[in-house]
Amino acid sequence: FQWSSPPEAIERFKSQEIWFPPPQFYEFCRLCNFSSLGELQKFSSERALEGCERWMPVMLSAADGFIQLLPGDELYPEDPDYTGEKKMIMSTDKKLEDLMKDGGIFHRIVIKNINNLAVYVNIEAKYKHINPLMMKCDNSDYNSRL
Repeated sequence: FQWSSPPEAIERFKSQEIWFPPPQFYEFCRLCNFSSLGELQKFSSERALEGCERWMPVMLSAADGFIQLLPGDELYPEDPDYTGEKKMIMSTDKKLEDLMKDGGIFHRIVIKNINNLAVYVNIEAKYKHINPLMMKCDNSDYNSRL
């Protein structure tokens, strides 16, 4: 076991010293908004009564990777499978780069491979929550408008 700050954990992930799944990568990117545990506790206390939203990521299989679509993304389905029973997976023959260049409203995790993730968010978070910092594990620049 090793204690790491969120930015340190992301750097260790990028260098392939450690691995964690996409939802945890997303949360580490959110935690990077806070410089201290006290700042996080203050935010959590102030936001606690605002409410929360149930999410179910929807996987979009592309020609050269995957995108986990999250609520608010322009490609997120109107009626997602909240139980996981349907194993909803969407697919396209487009490449990730094309999907990113063609899009405009993002709330997604782009997955090129197990060690190559990127978080793209340009929507306003609900319930006074905070969006993750947009980070990626490679040098691609899909959309400079972000």
